[in-house]
Parts: sequence; structure tokens; C-alpha cells
Amino acid sequence: MKIISEPAAMNGGPAGPGAAGRKLGEIILDVQNISLAFGGVKALSDISFNVREHEIRAIIGPNGAGKSSMLNCINGVYQPQQGSITFRGRTFHHMNSRQVAEMGVARTFQNLALFKGMSVLDNIMTGRNLKIRSNLLLQALRIGPAEKEETRQREFVEHIIDFLEIQPFRKTPVGQLPYGLQKRVDLGRALAMEPQVLLLDEPMAGMNVEEKQDMCRFVLDVNDEFGTTVVLIEHDMGVVMDISDRVVVLDYGRKIGDGTPGEVRDNEDVIRAYLGTTH
Repeated sequence: MKIISEPAAMNGGPAGPGAAGRKLGEIILDVQNISLAFGGVKALSDISFNVREHEIRAIIGPNGAGKSSMLNCINGVYQPQQGSITFRGRTFHHMNSRQVAEMGVARTFQNLALFKGMSVLDNIMTGRNLKIRSNLLLQALRIGPAEKEETRQREFVEHIIDFLEIQPFRKTPVGQLPYGLQKRVDLGRALAMEPQVLLLDEPMAGMNVEEKQDMCRFVLDVNDEFGTTVVLIEHDMGVVMDISDRVVVLDYGRKIGDGTPGEVRDNEDVIRAYLGTTH
């Protein structure tokens, strides 16, 4: 994979204007000294970095670098053996996925985990689960406050469908959609949770150029219009350099670079890792 790319738009510092002229806020997510091992295999070794509010923060690295494992630690899928994660001033050593979701962190996955037989609308509705207050019986019968609540939730989901420009497919089973549109549905389901921090695991993997351009636009719009902080894993260096405010680089579970796109692009350790000369 080539690390040299077009010059990034960002030229501000960590708290200054971002890649699209964004004004970044205080640290919203702070990852400190995370280490994760499976038996004798070390997936992550003493990883630390932070994410600022309203930032687009990229995590990059060659295959097997530990990028997805890092996201899995942040959203509670994996429990690291060492280290802590601080979210909005609250420090945790271990969290489960539901706790993380309730605090306002949503996630998309590298391998789509959609309900292929369900419609676009119903798939995105599953992202509203934590927002629904009626019990299962009232929801099933659709009576009293449950019916009004479902109407409100569907209105919210329809807004997301409009935002992602998938109105013509709202009643189509997801399994019948092209891959690029399925990726949008996956993004829509995460947005339905109204996250403060959105974790995107290779949102543009397997897409053609036009689909990547659309997804880049949606990611930037989510960050700009919704004010959502974004942490993404992405292999397309052109995309990373163009839309990210800061980039952290992993290689074989170690952090080898952290800074603005320009700083990372010129980092000799990063260049050697991507050119495959360090191993």
C-alpha cells in the first residue's frame, strides 16, 4: 500500500482548524496504555492516543496491525489486559458493549452484519433500540404510548434515510442491494443511535471510486451537520489524508506514528512499515 498521497487539506494543530476548516474541541476520548493479548499473541502493546470533540481521527496500518482490535477495545467487544479508556472525563478499565452504546458510542463493522431479509427501514430501526422506552409487549401490540413512540422513532429513521439518499430502497430487503448501498445502511443504523462518537471500521472497503466519493461526503456531512466525532479505520491513503484531522499509525500492535496527515506522511517509520522494509 502506498503511503505517499496528495497533500492533505489540514494545516492546523490538534486544537485548531481541521481538514475541512473544523474547530476541534476538548479531548472526548482518551486511550491510555492499552495492551491486548490472545494467549501468547500480542494484538496491542501499550497503545495511547486521544480523540478531540468534532474531530475525524483516522487509525491506519498494514493488515494485522491491530486496528480493528483497537476499535473492539473502545466499544467493549474486547477487554484489554492493561490500560484504561476515558470517555468525557469518566475512566473505565473494562466496559461492555451495551454500556459503551448507552454512553453514546456507535460502531460499523468491516464485515457487514445487517439483517439481509429485513428492509432498509427496519434495519436502521434496530439502531433505535436503546431509545425505545416501551416494553416488548406494548411494542408487539402497538397500543397506547408504544404506537406513538414507534411513530416518532420511524420519523427519525426516515430523516436518516433522506440524509443518506436511499429513499427509493427504504422498503427493499437489504440483501437485494448492491454492496455500496448496504454500506450506507450500516452507517444509517449506527447514526440511528445518535452517537457522540462514531467508530467506522473500513467504511469504504470494496467500493468503487464513485461509491468512495459518496461515502466520504456522508462521513464529512455527519461530522459537520450532526457534530459527530468520527474515528475511522481506512486503507485508502488518499481518503485518510484528505478528510482526517489527525492520524494514528499502528504496526504489529505497536504505535509508530501519531500526528497530522502531513506529519504522518513524512514519518520515516510509517513509510518503512508501509513499504514492508521493517519486517
